[in-house]
Amino acid sequence: MDPRLLRYARATRTFIGASVGLGGVAALLVIAQAWLLATVIAGAFDGKGLSQLRLALAALLAVVAGRAAVAWGAELAAGRSAALAKRQLRAALLEHVVAIGPSRAGDERTAATATLATGGLDALDAYFSLYLPQLLLAAIVPAAVIVSLLAADWISAAIVALTLPLIPVFMALVGATTRERTTSEMRMLHRLAGHFLDVVAGLPTLKIFGAAKRQTQVLGEVGDRHRVAAIATLRVTFLSSLVLELLSTISVALVAVEVGLRLLGGHLGLRTALFVLVLTPEAYLPLRALGANYHASAEGVASAERAFEVLETPLPERRGRAAVPDMAVAELSVEDLTVSYPGRGGAALAGISLQVAPGEVVAVTGRSGCGKSTLLNAILGFTPSAAGTVCVGDVELGELDIAAWRRHVAWLPQRPWLYTGSIADNVRLARHDASDDEVWGAVRAAGLADVVARRAGGIDASVGEGGTLLSAGERQRVALARLFLRDAPLLLLDEPTANLDGATEDEVLVAVRRLIAGRTAIVVAHRPALMALADRVIDLGRVAVPA
Repeated sequence: MDPRLLRYARATRTFIGASVGLGGVAALLVIAQAWLLATVIAGAFDGKGLSQLRLALAALLAVVAGRAAVAWGAELAAGRSAALAKRQLRAALLEHVVAIGPSRAGDERTAATATLATGGLDALDAYFSLYLPQLLLAAIVPAAVIVSLLAADWISAAIVALTLPLIPVFMALVGATTRERTTSEMRMLHRLAGHFLDVVAGLPTLKIFGAAKRQTQVLGEVGDRHRVAAIATLRVTFLSSLVLELLSTISVALVAVEVGLRLLGGHLGLRTALFVLVLTPEAYLPLRALGANYHASAEGVASAERAFEVLETPLPERRGRAAVPDMAVAELSVEDLTVSYPGRGGAALAGISLQVAPGEVVAVTGRSGCGKSTLLNAILGFTPSAAGTVCVGDVELGELDIAAWRRHVAWLPQRPWLYTGSIADNVRLARHDASDDEVWGAVRAAGLADVVARRAGGIDASVGEGGTLLSAGERQRVALARLFLRDAPLLLLDEPTANLDGATEDEVLVAVRRLIAGRTAIVVAHRPALMALADRVIDLGRVAVPA
């Protein structure tokens, strides 16, 4: 078992404790069942009647019922533990991705991470309900069986002890192949998910250039490779099950032959011989089941390892605990700021310096790729700087409580995301405890009142995933309504009028003008109409040229 599951999914600890206890009880019941069954059969051969065997039969029925109850309890505990562990792992994954920030989280393919957090972790069901309980039984039951056989017949115990380790050896050999095949299958699934998302996102462009059919063929090819990888994994599963079954059958046959010969020679009693013959298969059964269930759990293990890769991505170093200065009087200053991204040549931002006075609106412009969005990410604390400082008043950003700092900032990215839900739900994303009146006030301030009035359902009308049921201008104004509702003293707007036509741009500009009034704002802008709202314009391409 991967010890990281204990760290990230605390429910696993309780489950393991329960499974160990149930495994111990199961081992005792297995031994008791074999002994009672041997006693009943031997007694019948000795001519004992039903009345004489009544007590042993009642005990045997009670043991069988006890084994059924233990199996039911183990399955129930496994199901609940799997659900709790998945929930805790998903929560840890989401929390970590949010803590990493958008600039570093972008290193992970969006579709692959989404697939992992949803259906990918569901594969852990088989790991918890099948593999992990069987792993604990495989550690407890064979040891208990060998000890019991040693007390009854040391020769049979020796044979079992010598042949039993062969099964784990073959399991390890088969498991290495299975792990390789399963990893390949998960890699193909992530590639298929990523390519599918890219195709869907770029479908309008593909249709314009007549490339949609070609991408359909590519998706089919990637899907076929995933299907081939999945079938290859199943092939290994069936072959390995055959190997383990054959090995355990031969081992049990060795014990049966030597017990039969000694029984015929009068060197072994009937009850002891029956006890050995009934109990011996129970030593191999947990290992055989473990080998079969390993394949069912391999996909879940691969998904968990992928999740651990994300969870173990280092977080930006944040040690600050200082209070945020009063933004009504504190100046925001950037001094010789340099930002570099791992794996990319040169600096994304080099030697930038600027000061923004309280209540001042500064427009940042420049050619594409000169670092405008990177500057906003650095001010938000999403992107660590290689050199230079960002200061609020006389306090460096690294010394501030970063969560408290972000509560003072309202950020509008280039492509604000709207999730499936109502207009009110998407506006309330800025402040979950906002009242209906506050949401309506933000909607009116953003110029959305007429749009809401025209839609069936009003403010409760659905926007669709990604805002597909709204126009580009309406999506932008929903995002602006979030900023009105947040009511933060510092605004960071990343090209709020990009990709809008002239009429829609004018409507959005009215909302932006209303939003920045009386607030400190840094606005990334390309269009003259937006730059005209600023007190000052800084051309980032002229201030510094990335190395």
